[in-house]
Amino acid sequence: MFHGQEMITARRFIPFRFTVHSPCSYQEPKGMYKLRLSVAIFHHYLDMAAFTPLKFSLLFVLLVIASNAFSIKEASIDDLQLAFKQNKLTSRKLVKFYIKEVDRLNPVLKGVLELNPDALLQANQADYERRIKAPGSSVGLHGIPILLKDLIATKDKMNNTAGTFALLGSVVPRDAGVVMKLRKAGAIIFGKASMTEWAAFRSLTLPNGFSPRGGQGKNPYNLSADPCGSSSGSAISVAANMVAVSLGTETDGSILCPSNANSVVGIKPTVGLTSRAGVITISPRQDTIGPLCRTVSDAVHVLDAIVGVDSNDNETKAASKYIPRGGYKQYLKPKGVKGKRLGIVRNPFLSFVSEPESQAFENHLQTLRQEGAVLLDNLEIANISTILNFAASGEATALLAEFKISLNAYLKELVSSQVRTLADIIAFNQQFADLEYLSEYGQGIFLGAQATDGIGNAENAALSNLAELTRNGFQKLMKDNKLDALVTPGSSVSPVLAIGGFPGINVPSGYDNMGVPFGINFGGLKGTEPKLIHIAFGFEQATKIRKPPTFKSKEINNI
Repeated sequence: MFHGQEMITARRFIPFRFTVHSPCSYQEPKGMYKLRLSVAIFHHYLDMAAFTPLKFSLLFVLLVIASNAFSIKEASIDDLQLAFKQNKLTSRKLVKFYIKEVDRLNPVLKGVLELNPDALLQANQADYERRIKAPGSSVGLHGIPILLKDLIATKDKMNNTAGTFALLGSVVPRDAGVVMKLRKAGAIIFGKASMTEWAAFRSLTLPNGFSPRGGQGKNPYNLSADPCGSSSGSAISVAANMVAVSLGTETDGSILCPSNANSVVGIKPTVGLTSRAGVITISPRQDTIGPLCRTVSDAVHVLDAIVGVDSNDNETKAASKYIPRGGYKQYLKPKGVKGKRLGIVRNPFLSFVSEPESQAFENHLQTLRQEGAVLLDNLEIANISTILNFAASGEATALLAEFKISLNAYLKELVSSQVRTLADIIAFNQQFADLEYLSEYGQGIFLGAQATDGIGNAENAALSNLAELTRNGFQKLMKDNKLDALVTPGSSVSPVLAIGGFPGINVPSGYDNMGVPFGINFGGLKGTEPKLIHIAFGFEQATKIRKPPTFKSKEINNI
């Protein structure tokens, strides 16, 4: 259980203090300054009538400096690895740049919950391994900082809290399975991303992107826009260039929706393709771990690093049959759309989006045709209204029981914690109501989950209904029409994919009149990630829609 004195200590504990810099205290990467200076001087000399040998020599030196400039912002993993190879960048410089960006932007965006105190030490190690040409030190995620959603455990100096004070200071037994794989790949564990507390499973009124520990996450494209959730901080931080890549989790929409709202690429893998061991989950039947990145290529790099068998998650063994020999990077081909059979389901998904998004969707369908895809338009998913109804489908009934079982199992395994059961957490929230915003948002879902008693008749009936809806709906549509992927606007298709454990990729597809992003979703049957990557990458390369946020806001500009 917990005690008042421990809570006072927890409230005062600040794992990382963000410092606010004035506009003049922030310095851009040296390479960019040299580039701008070189260009300015270059233009100055072009305006002069006479060139002397000395001026030619100086101009040559300036052009060499310009050619060596490297901008970290918006750089992809491939860009960063090339810069490492050409000695234009080190992992240490990269981490220090991102720390400065977190200092500058996070007081407003609140996408990062805490930074890893050992991030620079890990960067130093990566640089050393690169210098001695250690195996694997020049490819993939080696030396690349990654941000983890705050429910993915790390056995280090960081917390794993799902955004709640109830788990602050708890000690996990080991790294999560995906973290073990990231470390093996040489990635730098940069920190923890903020999120909707308890993956939005505490109450129906909890705002997207809000947690008592992290505050309210903000959409970097429009601070008043919904950042969506629950992997909000993962999407916000990558979109705003506060980190290279990030990892999120999804039960139903928690990767696809934040990706859609923050103009990043989100991959929701087939359930079991990535380990859930050491992750605070809602449902082992639906939960999956996946990347949120600025490009399809970056997301695939991360996916390659985290898939595979984990002895602590039995589902990974069965799902490992889907992993292609040679990994997923081989499917990053510009013309990947050609010849693919794409099913277009308009009803009811187009009714959920704005006019600009609807028009953009029509334009993108034309692009897909031009790229050689075979479009089967105006298809329907049987019983779609029931599938999208959280209560009527049976999803709510199943998840309430599964959450209690899953959470209690996670809490029981902790080395140290002031809460050991869902009942303890409910009591904690009541005791520290102000700290956990109990009067504002309540804990209705928690109370509903606590009232369950394992998987009984009601839960089995719900699970049976979900299986039938999936079999007669999405699966039948895909098989009858021999589809490679389902194409829908936005991310509202997420329940269709969630209840069957199917994969999906959301790719940036435009911005509305207020600058708020939206995406397009490609969904498929289990194990069809290669096809989805083919299609998503082909679409991305044909459209190149994504642009970085401009931060046109008084709040940002005053930092």
